[in-house]
Amino acid sequence: MDIKLPTDVVDLLKREEIALVDLRFVDFLGAWQHFTVPSHRIDEDAFETGFGFDGSSIRGWQAINESDMLVKPVANTAFMDPFMEHKTLVMVCDICDPVTGEDYSRDPRNVAKKAEKYLASTGVGDIAFFGPEAEFFIFDDVRFDQTQNQGFYHLDSVEGRWNTGREEYPNLGYKPRNKEGYFPVPPTDKHHDLRSEMMLTLQDVGIETEAQHHEVATGGQGEIAIRFNSLVTMADNLMKYKYVIKNVANQHDKTVTFMPKPLYNDNGSGMHVHFSIWKANKNLFAGDGYGGMTEMAMYAIGGILKHARALLAFTNPTTNSYKRLVPGFEAPVNLAYSRRNRSAAIRIPMYHSSEKAKRFEFRCPDASSNPYLAFSAILMAALDGIANKIDPGEPMDKDIYELPPEELSKIPQTPETLREALAELEKDHAFLLKGDVFTEDVIQTWIQYKMTKEVHEMNLRPHPWEFALYYDV
Repeated sequence: MDIKLPTDVVDLLKREEIALVDLRFVDFLGAWQHFTVPSHRIDEDAFETGFGFDGSSIRGWQAINESDMLVKPVANTAFMDPFMEHKTLVMVCDICDPVTGEDYSRDPRNVAKKAEKYLASTGVGDIAFFGPEAEFFIFDDVRFDQTQNQGFYHLDSVEGRWNTGREEYPNLGYKPRNKEGYFPVPPTDKHHDLRSEMMLTLQDVGIETEAQHHEVATGGQGEIAIRFNSLVTMADNLMKYKYVIKNVANQHDKTVTFMPKPLYNDNGSGMHVHFSIWKANKNLFAGDGYGGMTEMAMYAIGGILKHARALLAFTNPTTNSYKRLVPGFEAPVNLAYSRRNRSAAIRIPMYHSSEKAKRFEFRCPDASSNPYLAFSAILMAALDGIANKIDPGEPMDKDIYELPPEELSKIPQTPETLREALAELEKDHAFLLKGDVFTEDVIQTWIQYKMTKEVHEMNLRPHPWEFALYYDV
């Protein structure tokens, strides 16, 4: 669909006799929210006047005495929902204050829009491209509960290595071994057709895809690569990506999770983020320095490595994120950079030699993050590195996991917990406040919400493994 203006949306609704319009926005933590209106309520004025809703019911937003908020649909985000029973057009919305008319400072999409404007204002570049690789698990069954006297989770997959001995009438084997799920053909890869359907559906809703494949872990881990795009558009697309993948799986009585570490003793799901800055249609990272990069690109790497421990509060924002960031499971716990080396936090891919394809890859993030906030934070760290000419130091081209302890101790590490990452963000966030991209209110609200609703709540509950360790003390 070639939709750019409100008039295009109004014309499409009439021409295609579309009955319903679904208005979607992202909440503070990164989940899509929505409500639906009959299509006759969408005229050109609706894009300016918006639609009211209760902002106090959205996580991390308004107090009850300031609850009234507006959603304003963005015309060029329109797409047809492939899952609704009735013909439904979806539009992503911005959030506004109904009294002042201003964009809401805690709206993550607003933060991302300000980040793009700040980039342009610096004169460094006019567009930043992001290419996230969001991994996920496809499960057949998921159950979990926590009460006063018990707590458990149970996951199952027809692919799970743990099911080699299960009676399946018949059990046909072909279950990927731990850490050996990368690229096997069917019948070991049980979800090839399902991922293909996901990929084709993504294309139907306007997301350009590049490949789909099984990932490293047993139990149904996969990935569908989508083409890079600008910051706000890529964040919009990642929300669509998660929506499509979950709903295609649901239609087949399967469930998808982007939780970083759902399985013990196998690789977790990351979201490696490819990143570059352009100006006047020229890639500013393509040069003749280390890894084919420019000096500017190296400063950007320096900025991300300097602020990485604080960045992870946004790019790895769950307590579960840090169960993925442990040695031995291809997770980048060491804050170093390298070409080709996947054990470094930042990798410069070497299989793309063209100028347009040159970029680096930040490997720490995962898809539990709010993409609008995560991408904005990455951009702000990179720009701080460029502005202050932060030297990233020497590259680490060795296998970091095989280094002797005395050499390894000199390499900075990622935080070990969400609490630690939030403490780092508290200490190091001035770079995020430039251009009013992130506000102090956004930073403090994020820290307070995460500490109160997640870190403290996890600390209150005994863990099953604690019983194995301590029950007989």
